[in-house]
Formats: sequence, structure tokens, C-alpha cells
Amino acid sequence: MRPKLVATLAALPIVLAACGGGGSSGSPAAPTVVDASADNRAVKSGGTLNVALNADPDALDPSISTTLVGREVFANMCEKLYDINPASELVPQLASALPEISEDGKEVTIKLRDGVKFNDGTAFDGEAVKKSLDRHRTWEKSSRQADLEAVSKVEVVDATTVKLTLKRAFTPLTAQLADRAGMIMSPKALDSAGDNFGAGPVCVGPFKFASRTSGSQIVLDKAPDYYDAAKVKLDKLVFKIIVDPNVRAANLKSGDVQVADQLATNTVAGVQADPNLKVVSGGGLGYYGMQINVGNATGSTDKPGPVDSPLAKSPELREAFELALDREQINKTVYNGLHEVDCYPVPVDSAYRTPALQCPKRDLAKAKQLVQASGVPTPIPVKLTSPNDATNQRLAQVVQQMTKEAGFDVTVETAEFVSTLEQGKSGKFQVMLSGWSGRVDPDGNLTNLVTSQGSNNYAGMSDPGVDDPIKHAAATQDTAERAELYSKAMQRAAELRGVVYLYHNKYYLGMNKNVAGVQYFKDGLPRYTTAGFVA
Repeated sequence: MRPKLVATLAALPIVLAACGGGGSSGSPAAPTVVDASADNRAVKSGGTLNVALNADPDALDPSISTTLVGREVFANMCEKLYDINPASELVPQLASALPEISEDGKEVTIKLRDGVKFNDGTAFDGEAVKKSLDRHRTWEKSSRQADLEAVSKVEVVDATTVKLTLKRAFTPLTAQLADRAGMIMSPKALDSAGDNFGAGPVCVGPFKFASRTSGSQIVLDKAPDYYDAAKVKLDKLVFKIIVDPNVRAANLKSGDVQVADQLATNTVAGVQADPNLKVVSGGGLGYYGMQINVGNATGSTDKPGPVDSPLAKSPELREAFELALDREQINKTVYNGLHEVDCYPVPVDSAYRTPALQCPKRDLAKAKQLVQASGVPTPIPVKLTSPNDATNQRLAQVVQQMTKEAGFDVTVETAEFVSTLEQGKSGKFQVMLSGWSGRVDPDGNLTNLVTSQGSNNYAGMSDPGVDDPIKHAAATQDTAERAELYSKAMQRAAELRGVVYLYHNKYYLGMNKNVAGVQYFKDGLPRYTTAGFVA
């Protein structure tokens, strides 16, 4: 879709409190939402749980899937070698233990669960693991190649053991195997379906794929061959595609669905006010902000080149642009205070983040000084690309208003979300709203996102002060050493300001109070293995 140029966003009225003050005393308090842990009330066997998804996933093939909503479906039908627990710690899933790593870090031995079957009855073993991992890392269509780039060979030691040989020590590997790169597919289904595996995916999981109606729903049935089937109470999971957040909340209130994912922050309070419903929160590993094109002249994976815009040419103007922003006020005005304000890609509570990483407050006086010192005539033109949904447009208008006070003239180009990604990859933008769903290992929030010629480094940043510490951190297993290296990389990236981070995404899951046993962690993926209706 061709981008639509918007000079102002008057259709979305915004009332800002004094930006430097952190909000009006008359602002309503943000609704209180509890962090999610398993609701351990007893649930009865049987029943169908209807879950509203905020988008239609792409292909349900772990090798090529790229969407968060696809991961939500996979979490309930395609288990991985590893997973995370409520404390965001890596734990075995299809593996029977955490990996054994050689002293030089280049050999990784993985022990597997015994007696496990895929959802088509095929035996799960070392050969099946090798087949899936090799497909992930070598298939030309695979989106997992970067995840497993460090792996040079997968060997089957025996039915319950595989050994991975690495080109170099790569500590984030276990975390990669706790995501789509670690999902193991039925070799029988792969041989039968080939490239079309996603039309009828078969994995190990508490539920098995039954059917899909594009744009409408995905149906999963309880898997009789699941190794822990006694824990699974539901007969069926039905994911209904309901894109509009207001309709999603309305369907939850009416009972047409019993769970609704990713509630818009402006619908959370209304859902909480319903005596039959509750809201729990997950997520927090990901982030949202703005990429400023500083070197993406011909494409994110190409060699950086000059970009012709005032912000691209001047680090001082980029600093002024950031200092004109009030993150706390943005969070209150756009998101009802329901996200976690931050200016770095790794969460504040991460073991891989040092206290040295602090965020600047809004400083309009300094921003104006930097603008004046630049010698660039004001107002300084800036084109901001935004997805065309109402929330992003609202964010864009707040950015527009705040930066105007410092001497910037922001116009907004809106486009379909997929179109904005295409513009980002090709470098056809000046500033772009964008985010990342987040990974448990910090490498997943940095490599390919801020490192030279990374596929998701839309800003085109390229600096050894960013690249080298991230590379070295991936080669060591010492947490404290990794934290120091990541801090150095993030501090340097903050100076370059190819990305201006605004907050860590929190996700809000609305549920009928009659539903229990749902687990919702910091990865934002609801798990329904033990879910059901209260007895």
C-alpha cells in the first residue's frame, strides 16, 4: 500500500500535560493489573476454549514463521528443546536437561526426553531432532538461519542424544533453542508435506493442529499422544482472529471468547470493570521506539552509506530530538501508563544490565540549545513513518507535538504495518516507529538489530563500539562479564541514536474468571497446557 502523508493528526485529539512535569494531577490512575502466574484452581476435564488473537499468523511452519501471534499458536502445539519458566530461566522441554558444553564452547551435547511421540504417533528421537535443526539452519527459505548461524554440524549420538558442533562459542544458543529454532517437527510430516508443512503442521505438543480458515480461525484438538496428556484438560482450543481491539474486548465481554490476547491499553480498564472478567499481564522482554535512519542507504543488510536528512547528518540533532521527548508522559498519554518506560533494549530487571545504564529526562532547554548550535534553519523537517493503526498514530502525534517545541517540524507518513517493515528494510524512511517482541537472552534484542548489516538494523548503524562487545559477550558464559560487555554496546548505541527506545511492551490478557490454569510469562506467550474451566 502506498504510504499516506499526514501533516497533522487532528482526527486524534491529544491533550498533553506540561511535558516536563510528569502528568496532570487530575489524570486518572492507571488500572492495576497483576503479573500472571498459573491460576491453580482446580479445573474440570473437557470443553472448548475460544481465544481471540489480534492478528492472523503467517505460515504455521517454525522454519519460516516471523510473527509474534504465530508464536502464540506454536506455544500450544509445537514444543521446543528448551523453554522458559515464570522467572524467565531457561529450562528443558523436549530436552531432558540443560546442554553440556565443552570447555572451548564449540561442542554442545543435548540429551533428549525418551518415549516421546509426535502428534501423528511418530517417535521423537535424535534423528528427528537433526532433521528439524538442519532444516532450520540450511533451508534457503528458513528464517532461522541467523538464529543457528553458529552451528556447523548436527550429529546423532544415539536415539536420545544429539551433538552440535559450533564455528565459535555461542552462549545464546540455548535461548535460540527455546524459540522457533528449537521447535522439532515430525519427520514423517516433513517428508510428506515438504515446503508446505505449515498447511498441516505436526509437532510434539499438548494440542495438535486440526484446521485453519484464513483470516477467521485456527482449531487445535487435544493431542492423545502427548507425553504429559494427563495435565491437559481442554478438548479443544479455537483461536479466533479479531483484529480490532474494541471488538476483541467486546467479544470477551459478551462471552463469544473466553480469552482475548493483547488488549489495547485503552480497553484494559473497561475489561477489569466487568465482574465476570480479569486481566493479567505478561511480556516486558520486548521494546518499542523509533529507528532513525543514519546509514541505511540501500538496504539494512547492505554496506552503510550516506543518508540525506538533517537527523542522519547530525548526532547533536538526534540528541535534541530525543531530549524533546518525555517518555513518562508518552506512556501516560498514549498507553494509560501500562508500559515500562525505558531507553535501552534490555529490561531493567535483566541480569545482563548494569546500573550504569540510566535514561535522560526531558530537557527542552538543552534540546533547543543543540538545535540552535547545529546551524540548521528551523523548523527542521522530519518525516516519521508510522503503522496506520490508531494507537501508533496517537503516538506519532505526541512525538510530533513534543519535538515541535524544540524546533522540529514532524510530518507523519502512515502505511500498513507490513509496508512499514518493507520501508525499514530498504532504507526508504527518515524516522520510523518500530518494535521487537523480545528474547530472554539479550543477544536476541541486539544482534541483527543494532549490529552492522543486521537484517533488522533498519537504522543502518555500524560501529565497532557496538559490534565488538556484543560479539564477545556471545562467546563467554560468565553473566557478569556479559553484562559489562552489553552495557558498553548499549551505551555506544545510545550515543549514536540509531534507535530511540521508548518503553518495554507489556501485554494484557483478558480472561473470563471461570478460566484457570493459564500461564503467561515475560515472553508474552499464553500457555494453555493446564488451562480449563473451573470445576
